[in-house]
Amino acid sequence: MTKPSINRESGRHFLTDRIREEVDWWDTPQSRGDAPPPVQKPVQDGALLFPLPGREEWQIPPCDLTEALSRRESHRRFLPAPLTLEELAFLLWSTQGIRKRLHEAVVLRTVPSAGCRHPFETYVAVLRVDTLSPGIYRYLPLDHALVLERAPDHLAERITVAARGQRFAGEAAVTFIWTAVAARTEWRYAEASYKVIALDAGHVCQNLYLACEAIGAGTCAIAAYNQGLADELVGADGNEEFTVYLAPVGSIA
Repeated sequence: MTKPSINRESGRHFLTDRIREEVDWWDTPQSRGDAPPPVQKPVQDGALLFPLPGREEWQIPPCDLTEALSRRESHRRFLPAPLTLEELAFLLWSTQGIRKRLHEAVVLRTVPSAGCRHPFETYVAVLRVDTLSPGIYRYLPLDHALVLERAPDHLAERITVAARGQRFAGEAAVTFIWTAVAARTEWRYAEASYKVIALDAGHVCQNLYLACEAIGAGTCAIAAYNQGLADELVGADGNEEFTVYLAPVGSIA
């Protein structure tokens, strides 16, 4: 079949037809009246919760946005100094924090997301954070708290191996690990979700880069990781939930 020429009229219809071929926007869980998935994974009974300091408690110095943008770069060498709990709370809020809860299934966060679906769960592999023992924690944005998911032995080595031997991943104070719960985005966008989930991940990590500038820290986004090992590290099943991005964070000179 010959592709029609692109002009003001036929071009518009051609593009619309191609979009409809790729995904039937009129046959999604949302259009069928299904309830959207929860915006946050539930916490298991008996899990250890760690409330985080809120914005009113932070002593984070002001950071000029122009300067933060001009200084932003990837860092792979970190000082041995730990992060404070306040600094970790700030970074977590900056990347997935909630600004406003509209109703049970819709929250406005500090980062944009296609259709306000926010598919990510944020895990942090804590190695050096004041008042926290090493382990894998998950951020609970609705509660602005952490829940301890597991405390595996040789955590630094496990992170390094999951990051395909990139040693700085196990030398950071904390490594952010974002997983996607695809059903949250698929509820609205069906098969097209893989595109917007990838875009959403970029929004989140850029916020981390900029927030690091405010606390004298650095980060480096990692997309080269072993999928199975990264999923195993945070307890994701690799199907309904799977790792999409890593970002070690630590103090820098």
